[in-house]
Amino acid sequence: MAEVAENRDSADSSEAAPSTTPASQDGALREYLQSLLITIILAVFGTTFVVQAFKIPSPSMVPTLLVGDHLLVNKFIFGGRGAWYDRLLPYRPIRHGDVIVFKYPYDNHPYYVKRVIGLPGDRIRIADQRVYVNGTLLDEPYVVHDLSHADPYMFDFPPKELFMIDGEITPQWAVDLRQDVHHGELLVPPHDYFVMGDNRDDSSDSRYWGFVPRSAIVGRPLLIYWSVRATYREHGSSSFAQHLQDIAKTLLYLPIETRWRRTFQEVH
Repeated sequence: MAEVAENRDSADSSEAAPSTTPASQDGALREYLQSLLITIILAVFGTTFVVQAFKIPSPSMVPTLLVGDHLLVNKFIFGGRGAWYDRLLPYRPIRHGDVIVFKYPYDNHPYYVKRVIGLPGDRIRIADQRVYVNGTLLDEPYVVHDLSHADPYMFDFPPKELFMIDGEITPQWAVDLRQDVHHGELLVPPHDYFVMGDNRDDSSDSRYWGFVPRSAIVGRPLLIYWSVRATYREHGSSSFAQHLQDIAKTLLYLPIETRWRRTFQEVH
C-alpha cells in the first residue's frame, strides 16, 4: 500500500507540475514588463530632469567646443526656482563663465550653447576686444579671435552712437539695446543673462539678438561623451536626407573620424 500511495503521489505531482508552468511564465513576463516600464520611466525622467544629450553644430564656441562634439548636459544643476526644497537639493546659481545650453529666444532654432558673461544687474562694456563687467576687465583665457570676420561689436559695444546700431541685429534687440544702455554700458535686466561665444569674432550671441531669459536656460554641459570630425554644413543641416547621410558617414568612418582625445573630456 505504501508503494501504491507513493506512486499515486508521484503521479499526482507529475500531473500537477505542468499546470504551474503557465502561471510561472506569466509571473516572469509580468516581472519583465514591470522592469521594462520602470526602466522607461527612469529614462524619461532622466532625460527630462537630469541629463540630456546635445551635439555642437557650429564653431561659435571654438576651441572649448568643436563642431561634432556630443555633450551630456546637466539639466539639474540650475534647477532651483525659489521653492522651499531648493535648500535640500544640490542646486547652485548661474555664475560668470558658466557654459550653458539654452533655448534660442528667437526664430525656431532649438538650442544654443554659449558662455555666461553678464548676470542680472551687471554692467557690460566691450572695448578693443576686451570685455569689462562692472568696470573690471574680465579674464578670458578661453577666447580666440579671428579678425578675418571683422566683428564690429568686438571693438565697440554697446555702440557709442546708438543710431549706428548694426542693421543685422534683430529688430526687437535694436529697440531693447537703446533702452538698456546707461552711461555707455549695457545693463543686464533682472532674470536675464548676457552670453557670448568663445570664438568671439564668429559667434551669433547676445550682442546681436539680446539677453537669455532665465526660463530659457536648460543646463550646463558636463562632458563630451563623443566627438567626431565634422563640418558646419554636415551638423548644421536639418533635412532628413542629410541626417541619413550623416549617420551613414558616421558609421562608415567611425574609427578614423572620432576625436578620441576629446572623448569624456569635461567642459569648462
